[in-house]
Amino acid sequence: MLLIALLASAVPALLALLRFQEERQIGLVADRQRLLAFAHDRVQELRQRILATKQLQFGLARASDLAGQDRDACSAFLSEVREAHPQYTGILTINPNGRLFCDSLNTRRELDLNDRAYFRRSLGTREGVVLEPVFGRLTGRAVMQVAYPVRKPDGELRFVLLASLDLAQVLTPDDNTTPAAQRLLLLDDKGLVLFTWPEQGAGFKRGTSAADSTLGQFGLAARTAATALITMPDGPTYTWARADTAGLADAGLRVLVGTPEDAFLAAAVQRLRGVAVLYGGLAVALFLGLWLMAERSIRRPIARMTAMAGRLAGGDLAARVDGPLPTGEIGELAAAFNHAAQALQAQRADIDRLNERLQRSQRLEAVGQLTGGVAHDFNNLLTVVLGNADLLAGGGLDEPRRRQALEMLTRAAERGAVLTQQLLAFARKQPLAPSKVDVNRLVATLDPMLRRTLGEHIEVRFLPAEDLWPTMVDPTQLENALLNLCLNARDAMVTGGQLTLETANTTLDQAYADQHADVVPGDYTMLAVSDTGVGIDPKDLHRVFEPFFTTKDKGKGTGLGLAMVYGFARQSAGHVSIYSELGHGTTIKVYLPRDTEDLPEAARPVPEPEPRGSGEQLLVVEDDEPVRMLACLELRAMGYQVLEAASGADALELLRSGRRVDLLFTDVVMPGMSGRELADAARALRPGLRVLFASGYTENAIVHHGRLDAGVQLLPKPYRRPDLARAVRTALDKAVD
Repeated sequence: MLLIALLASAVPALLALLRFQEERQIGLVADRQRLLAFAHDRVQELRQRILATKQLQFGLARASDLAGQDRDACSAFLSEVREAHPQYTGILTINPNGRLFCDSLNTRRELDLNDRAYFRRSLGTREGVVLEPVFGRLTGRAVMQVAYPVRKPDGELRFVLLASLDLAQVLTPDDNTTPAAQRLLLLDDKGLVLFTWPEQGAGFKRGTSAADSTLGQFGLAARTAATALITMPDGPTYTWARADTAGLADAGLRVLVGTPEDAFLAAAVQRLRGVAVLYGGLAVALFLGLWLMAERSIRRPIARMTAMAGRLAGGDLAARVDGPLPTGEIGELAAAFNHAAQALQAQRADIDRLNERLQRSQRLEAVGQLTGGVAHDFNNLLTVVLGNADLLAGGGLDEPRRRQALEMLTRAAERGAVLTQQLLAFARKQPLAPSKVDVNRLVATLDPMLRRTLGEHIEVRFLPAEDLWPTMVDPTQLENALLNLCLNARDAMVTGGQLTLETANTTLDQAYADQHADVVPGDYTMLAVSDTGVGIDPKDLHRVFEPFFTTKDKGKGTGLGLAMVYGFARQSAGHVSIYSELGHGTTIKVYLPRDTEDLPEAARPVPEPEPRGSGEQLLVVEDDEPVRMLACLELRAMGYQVLEAASGADALELLRSGRRVDLLFTDVVMPGMSGRELADAARALRPGLRVLFASGYTENAIVHHGRLDAGVQLLPKPYRRPDLARAVRTALDKAVD
């Protein structure tokens, strides 16, 4: 136990190390951001000073003392301005001929300034000011020359007003807020060092060129903000931040701020110490806690057996005294406890097996009832099919009777398909294609058809809810369910009555869910169908959703309509409730889960011409020969080339023969090898082979919870020619995986 405690104590140490690495990276990023922010602040300060200089010059240009020819008065005026603004080393005016007129130092010097770049540029400037960073000839200090050409209304130059902004005074940081190790470097666009802070602190002298150095190349590379790790000529490694100087392009300046990398690492190490103290304390606490637990588990084994006895009394027959068991008499007692619990668990397992057999017997009885109903209906359909087939085979029918026989065959087959779909809906095995549905719109679309179908003796009322929540269901199956409910309601109102369709937003809470095992609490969209018919006897109410149970007269109903509605609702994660009173009518409410995703509303498919083939070769695999023959005939009529196989083994032989196959069209349920197994084997031989499945009963290999697996395309049986044409074309046009 001590070893376990020591190993457990190592976990916080590892966490501390990982935490340090994460904190170190975060800290370094934060330090670089602070360095960039400081550089940005210096640039902003310089921009503000230049802007203030422009504003000052604009005001001075209108002063009367500068407009006259009194040189002494002009110099005295500029001297007063200079004293009020100590950030300037000097302020002076230059005549259009390039001669100095007056200056704030009142030196009465006679200077020819025609060779100054800022003066020459000012001569051609009509608006704004001219900026030039230079070293002052008298002071030797780095200044920003701000030259403003003052012109008459007709554009003639009166004089050039020059202010020399002291860059050192503007850029020198506040020592109280700036780290001592931090460095600042100001370059012009040619790489000339104009200013350093502190003096010689960045390894460069003022007035020298840094263009050929690594730092200079970094500073001159762009005007955008960036950071870089640079080893300085004198040895230390610095993290340098280049300020964004796009706004100082006219001034021709580059601002760089640096900090020794050791200063960054020192801050990270300081943070590590704090983390180490925290996790060290946690490690000690964990070690002591584990040690205490070990002591108790060794000293108090009787408490373990007492706890086990309490769990047994509470019904937990899997409770045991965990090993290793103590030695001596206490160990023997613990083993006896375990043996008694094992015997109780075995007895409970025997009881559970008996209960399972009883439930299986009850399920078999229900399946027998279902099988009888299915056999009855299908025998009726097969009688129609076989009888008409015999008539057609006899060949003695004229054209009208032959057409009538064919129509009877088609109707019988369609009734069989409907019956199969109802069975699948009840069993919750039908594949659904859910989409975002507005139930109000769906009911409104069906309203004209319902009125024609139900007859004039039935008054139909539709009460849609405002702001009805959308739901995610299969719209076609919802239409079928609504039609079944309306037809049942019509049959319950033999002499006429009122059918009411109503929608609402409903929230089913936990209390309701506790009373109905199939309900999940949440928001639902409710669709209610109410009639004023004969109602349902209370003794039959609990059986109305059973397959083939019906309260209608013999021959007037299959008993699958409500079973289909129930299966569809459950498969859609919904719920169905029913309320009825004899002589008053029945209300059935279908609750469909509210759609909370912002999905586009699915558009109804528009009938399109039957897709045709272009000579593609299909491999049709179907163990039922008539079905296979029919599929092959129809596919050939659509313009496809067809290979056929009666089993998965035959299909694989055709694939191994090397013959071209563009699409594998296979049944799902086949003897020997299922369609899913065939598809997997076929794709092993032909990677990327397109596959289309067909099945009248979708097993778990294809359908899970009623919805197709991603990438699997299924054509439900029975299918008509348009369905087959669309499914094959879609499968062929699908991109290869």
